[in-house]
Amino acid sequence: MNGPDRNHPVRVDAVLDAPLSRWLWLVKWLLLLPHAVVLAFLWLGFIVTTVVAWFAILITGRYPRPLFDYALGVLRWSWRVHYYGYAALGTDRYPPFTLADVPDYPARLDVPYPERLSRGLVLVKSWLLALPHLLIVALFAGGGVWIGTSAADAGAWDDGWGAGGLVGLLVLVAAIVLLFTGRYPVPVYDFVLGMDRWVLRVAAYVALMTDRYPPFRLDMGGADPGTRPVGPVGPPPAGAPVAAAPPDAGWSAGRVVALVAGALLLFVSSGLLVGGTALAWADQTQREDGYLSTPTDDLSTGAYALAVEDLTLDTAGDRWVLDEVLGDARIEVTGADPADEVFVGVARAADAARYLDGVGYREIDELGPDGGLDEGRENPGGAPAGTPGAEDFWVARAEGAGTQVLEWTPADGDWTVVVMRADGAAGVDVDARAGVTAPALPWLWGGLLAAGVVLLAIGVLLVALAVRRAPAGPGAVPAPPVPPAPQPWPAAGPPVPRSAPDSERPVGSPPADER
Repeated sequence: MNGPDRNHPVRVDAVLDAPLSRWLWLVKWLLLLPHAVVLAFLWLGFIVTTVVAWFAILITGRYPRPLFDYALGVLRWSWRVHYYGYAALGTDRYPPFTLADVPDYPARLDVPYPERLSRGLVLVKSWLLALPHLLIVALFAGGGVWIGTSAADAGAWDDGWGAGGLVGLLVLVAAIVLLFTGRYPVPVYDFVLGMDRWVLRVAAYVALMTDRYPPFRLDMGGADPGTRPVGPVGPPPAGAPVAAAPPDAGWSAGRVVALVAGALLLFVSSGLLVGGTALAWADQTQREDGYLSTPTDDLSTGAYALAVEDLTLDTAGDRWVLDEVLGDARIEVTGADPADEVFVGVARAADAARYLDGVGYREIDELGPDGGLDEGRENPGGAPAGTPGAEDFWVARAEGAGTQVLEWTPADGDWTVVVMRADGAAGVDVDARAGVTAPALPWLWGGLLAAGVVLLAIGVLLVALAVRRAPAGPGAVPAPPVPPAPQPWPAAGPPVPRSAPDSERPVGSPPADER
């Protein structure tokens, strides 16, 4: 954290309001909808502004001042909104609808206007030079620079600032602590503000607003290093008993590692818990006769057959994989016309290929949503030599009117599923779906949930330890207590107990034996 160039031109300052509402953060997403609508249009203008500025800098070496002021205003507006919202939850004061700087708002951002910018850097700074920072920002923000609301030439801003990554995860931790204790954990605030500041510096650099490369440094706390110890709303009142503290006070390497590791574990555990919950829901509520099935798909062709080819199962002789992971398979086929008799069969790929050689059929890539009509290809050819039911190479088969159900125990090999009219005529139109018993699914979702709970507990413990060992506040240490002013001695002197020795009596008082 120590080193040269601490005064980066992009200044990001914030003050943590206290007290904060325990409950307001639950509905801030709703309160911010008007800002989201306005920012969507502002960021469209930001995109145009950045593109125009790119050409202006390339030709003249200058960023047009009116365009710069607009871009800076959009960044300020976005920072205030996200500080109020889920990139910090640092204030309950509703952000103003303005591009201008608001000196008394708890979150401020400033970028000095550059008189000259490099014409050469403008060609590479937004994508090539910024790439290492963009990778770090993806970790902080969960996939992209979380400032804008649409893709832009200036760095492909992505929506969802503070909705994911370490920022969103730590803000969620802080919100839960706030909900139950009424206090925002200051160490979490410091760390979140450091990540927010990092991303805003990268945003300004990628948006061509400065040629100063963002430092690979996490400046934590609300006060920017360039403005410490002066806060974002001006210097403290004269005589205020506050002493500036080093920026890294209380933040040892071990605490930072514990906080980051805990946040990563919370992030991983959330994925495991969500995945395990989804699988548990499917296993417990979506089975039909013990099978988990795909949605019904409408498959049709004007040719003679529908074929799902290249179903390869290779478990290297480990039969338990098929028995426990897949279990039994079932294919259900219903003709579009209930009076039509349909045929469905499973065969070795080589046997099915010999039967379909020279036959017109449609190859289906998969069964499920958007399969059938949108996928696969037509293979030209004529009618089959005989009806499919007359062949004896089918491993499993079903035919007749109405819904036909084929049940099959999968085995190693290459397989093909064929659907035809039972009489071998052209024009196949069916509704089909496939399913498996998946007997190991309960073990899978149970393991995911168990692992998620364990990682969640470890992550909470690491974050709690890091927070508990934190200093009392960001960027300042309490001043020593001021001793009370001495009080004047009473004119008549204090009362003296009758038993007081003569050495302790007031001057001018008679001795004890004369009183």
